[in-house]
Amino acid sequence: MYSIVTDTVADAMPGRANGLQDVNIHLPYSLSDLLGLLGAAPHVDSASNGFPLAMRQLRTDAALFHEGEMVECIYFVYSGSLKRVRTAEDGYEQVLGFAGRGDLLGYDGVCMGRHPSSAVALEDARLLAVQTQDLRSLMGSFPAFGPLLQKASSLELQRQGESLGLMAAVSAEVRLARFVLQMSERMQAMGQSARRFHLRMCRRDIASYLGVAHETVSRSFTMLADWGCLQVDNREVEILDAALLQQIASNTRGLLDMALDRARASAVERPQGRVSDSRPARRPRTAGREQIWRAAASLGSVS
Repeated sequence: MYSIVTDTVADAMPGRANGLQDVNIHLPYSLSDLLGLLGAAPHVDSASNGFPLAMRQLRTDAALFHEGEMVECIYFVYSGSLKRVRTAEDGYEQVLGFAGRGDLLGYDGVCMGRHPSSAVALEDARLLAVQTQDLRSLMGSFPAFGPLLQKASSLELQRQGESLGLMAAVSAEVRLARFVLQMSERMQAMGQSARRFHLRMCRRDIASYLGVAHETVSRSFTMLADWGCLQVDNREVEILDAALLQQIASNTRGLLDMALDRARASAVERPQGRVSDSRPARRPRTAGREQIWRAAASLGSVS
């Protein structure tokens, strides 16, 4: 399922108690790697070089931890991506969120001592592990670590709020538009293209996260492509009209379909984005971009 990259780390672990963290040695993975990951490279020094951290390596679909397990470590994603899932009493797995490079996992279980959800790799992934028993000493010995941990945990709280905001939309197309914009913002934060990116999760995972049926996600991708917002080729997504996508995402009250249907009734055919699964794209009779703009904008005045 996973391996722990130790090499000389296991031998170096006792060195922390003997003050070896002050020696300028270079371990396979250390606190310096974590500080660099979290954007605190100026705080790297001989002490952080000497504080060893384990690296967890996961294959696709392998679990980092399971719901209900004792919390022994918190994790920072070094590469790859994961999903957080919670299993309902009837066995249904609800996707709670997604984590990528630099994101924190497992910290929400520290208060109760057990993980409230599971974390599963969406692709091959590596994570730096910090033992919970070391958190107090880390914050005491390395002043830069405390604010970084607070920032990472605050980001997780913010994303939970974004998830609630996403679920507040009645229309599946609006939920999907908000999700695509969330992914776009994350890509940009990681220094990647905010306009064109690869979704690591399958559409079934997206459906679970959005609280809709799998087929609804596919249909919603098609509609956003027909409206000229996106071009989709399996998991490759390109945002063609970010402003229109944002306008659609800003509507919460579920009248979007009705307004767009009225706009489409008087529309003329025009080139659209496409959703491709290795078949020729269809070009349906759809609303013009300005008509969709007016339809979406008009919802803002509906009480």
